[in-house]
Amino acid sequence: MAEGVPTARVREPELPESIAPTDLDAAVRRDLRGLQKDTADSVARHLVAAGTLVDEDPGLALDHARFARQRASRIAVVREAAGIAAYHAGEWTEALGELRAARRMGGGPGHLAVMADIERALGRPERAIELSRGPEVRELDRAESIELAIVAAGARRDLGELDAAVVSLQIPELDPKRRDSWSPRLFYAYADNLLAAGRESDALQWFVHAADADDEGVTDAARRIAELTGESLPDDDIAFGFEEAADEDDLADDEIADEEIADEEIADEEIADEEIADDGIADEEIADAAGHDEPGTAAEAVEAESEGESEAGADVPADHQATDEPGEPDGEPSGRERG
Repeated sequence: MAEGVPTARVREPELPESIAPTDLDAAVRRDLRGLQKDTADSVARHLVAAGTLVDEDPGLALDHARFARQRASRIAVVREAAGIAAYHAGEWTEALGELRAARRMGGGPGHLAVMADIERALGRPERAIELSRGPEVRELDRAESIELAIVAAGARRDLGELDAAVVSLQIPELDPKRRDSWSPRLFYAYADNLLAAGRESDALQWFVHAADADDEGVTDAARRIAELTGESLPDDDIAFGFEEAADEDDLADDEIADEEIADEEIADEEIADEEIADDGIADEEIADAAGHDEPGTAAEAVEAESEGESEAGADVPADHQATDEPGEPDGEPSGRERG
């Protein structure tokens, strides 16, 4: 049984059709040439899937890496990929076993910093420090060497050697003016160890340096600064800005709705005014028509009344004419009353 590796047979996880063997790095594909083509293509595709999912879904990434290892357990690069996937999934023993196997097969320093960090996770900080002092360290490039120094400082802190942890990171690369790929993590680790040693003001200054150097968000330096100062995080301000924007959008919608209601009311008033005006015009036309017809009729009525009175006066005695008042003609009001 291989060291740190489960013995159960692994079922092949589903592969997206979009993943092709050629997506794998050319140097890694060359290491797979000893396999049959269909096997090499399958292993390549699962390695690509593992690398793609390792941050998003470490568990599924490990499933792909385990299947690839099952098909090609004698190839160092496959064992290395399985070890890295297990490390991200928190399977410490399996990860350490795979990385050790990869070192034996392929030689070289391997992932010393990862292996030292696994030793810390397993509660063995002294082994992490031993790895940082081994002969393979001389073969590491500068970035790997600094990463190993960060892990070793953490191991010293695990052992309670707080001042030693701080001093171990005081290397030439610990320069706040530098902007190397490792600068954010180095500044952050130094600040973290300063804080553990009780040097809060110095820790705050180096967390600020880490935040300034961290353009890609690889650390949570901004959060640590907020914790130490009691200030709000930049993300909180951004969220507040979104709320303000939402309020402004709601206000704009309300204003639009009010304008639409106002327009509808104005339109209704205009329609009502037009109807009233039309009714007024109609009434005036009716009145004009009545005014043109009635004067003649009234005049005729008055003339008829006068004639009637004259005729009646001729037949009625004078004393009777003086005492009786003339009455209105029956059925026909005067023109003044009509008006």
